[in-house]
Amino acid sequence: MSMYSYRKIRQNLTAGKSDVLKSTIRHRKNTLSALGRISKFATSISMTYQQMKKDRNLNRDRLDFANDNIGPMFRSLFFPTLVGMIFNSALTVIDGIFVGRGVGTEGIAAVNIVAPVFMVITGIGLMFGIGASVIASIRLSENKVKAARIIMTQAFIVGLLLVGVIGLGSFVCPRSIVQALGCSPLLEVNAVSYLLWLLPGLFFLFVECVGMMLIRLDGAPKYAMTIQIVAAVVNIVLDWYMVFPLGWGVTGAALATSIACAVGGVMVFAYFFRFAYKLRFYPLKRTLTSLLLTLRNTGYMVRIGFATFLTELAMSVMMLTGNYMFISMLGEEGVAAFAIACYLFPVVFSISNAVAQSAQPIISFNYGAHLHHRVSRTLRISVLTAVICGVSVTVGLWAGAAQVARLFLSPQENAYGLAVNGLPLFALCAVFFAINIAFIGYYQSIEKAMVSTVYTLLRGILFLVPCFVLLPRTFGVPGLWLAIPAAELLTCAVIYIRYVRQKIISVTKY
Repeated sequence: MSMYSYRKIRQNLTAGKSDVLKSTIRHRKNTLSALGRISKFATSISMTYQQMKKDRNLNRDRLDFANDNIGPMFRSLFFPTLVGMIFNSALTVIDGIFVGRGVGTEGIAAVNIVAPVFMVITGIGLMFGIGASVIASIRLSENKVKAARIIMTQAFIVGLLLVGVIGLGSFVCPRSIVQALGCSPLLEVNAVSYLLWLLPGLFFLFVECVGMMLIRLDGAPKYAMTIQIVAAVVNIVLDWYMVFPLGWGVTGAALATSIACAVGGVMVFAYFFRFAYKLRFYPLKRTLTSLLLTLRNTGYMVRIGFATFLTELAMSVMMLTGNYMFISMLGEEGVAAFAIACYLFPVVFSISNAVAQSAQPIISFNYGAHLHHRVSRTLRISVLTAVICGVSVTVGLWAGAAQVARLFLSPQENAYGLAVNGLPLFALCAVFFAINIAFIGYYQSIEKAMVSTVYTLLRGILFLVPCFVLLPRTFGVPGLWLAIPAAELLTCAVIYIRYVRQKIISVTKY
């Protein structure tokens, strides 16, 4: 080898070592830079957390229910509540979309069979949440903070015990449960699998439903919204991962929903243990007197919130009756098409319920403080908002029926065509439903539990079941889709007539 070749090789080796050394230095610099950014981020989180512990603010809006302007205060409650409720309703809707795409018609029909169980637990949570929130609002208006905390604690304890009984019964006899819900032999395996994996999340679902109401009352609607958004995002990500890459089908969808509910429930507990303003858990005495007071207060909460439970129960009745009528006239394809409406109905309910829940603390507080002019003003704003929301939903479903159906089903399936033709008819219910929920929430907020319960029975059972039975005989398949709008319209007419009559009597009296 020549001297020239030797020098050339040595230069190349030296250059190579230099490149490696430079690359190593660069890598170390990047690593140190990344570690520095992570350290700064961790420090920032720590400082933020310490500040949150110090002032326990959490973007609290510091609402003064007795003195703030009603319009801006309602909006500050409504928009976070609306966003949170829409994301919360996504827990059910996302299941339907992924199961419909990943499993098919049988999967989406099986999930629809089990959906009433989810709705019953949601109803129990909202019942205790509304009842506890109304009573706690009135107690806070009377400066009885301890009494409000006791009410909150009792709502969580008694409600969780009730959910535990339902969960145990469903775990022991899952086949009997799905058969009672109208499941056919073809759908039984998927329905049982979905039910069993959904059960663990039902406890956290209850906690989230109750917690949302009380966190808003405590003046932190943005935190309540954050809980619902985080839970929905977790559900979307896990649903996709478990249904498609893992291929777990309805089992994966149920497990994803349970985990998402658990995340939301833990965030609720974190708020009340760490960041609450006035409403915190209060240790109950283990005496006979305390037990009797708990039973008395629970009965009062249930009486006030029972109409909300009936609303969820009515959705279960709607599903049961609708499933029976659709399967008798159109078979499993009909149930799959109706399932899309059932998935959309919680969205309609969430939007309408956001109006009622936003008005509830304002109405209850001012009712307890005897500021009746503020109560009337809040009712007018809530009804107007309900009309706007209802019209928006109706127009949206009219214009986008095909796009919505395509989210759940393939256009090649027979159920797709049934859904495209039926959803515009179903959409007619949104306006009347929103108005009905606004008035039912109003009567709950002023402690007229019987009135709100009667209206809920009318729209959810007494009008709905006959409409499902009679309208298909008169109008055929379109009658199936018009049953729900007809029941809501009839209820709205009854509410309007009675309210106007009460107003006339009030004006005549004074």
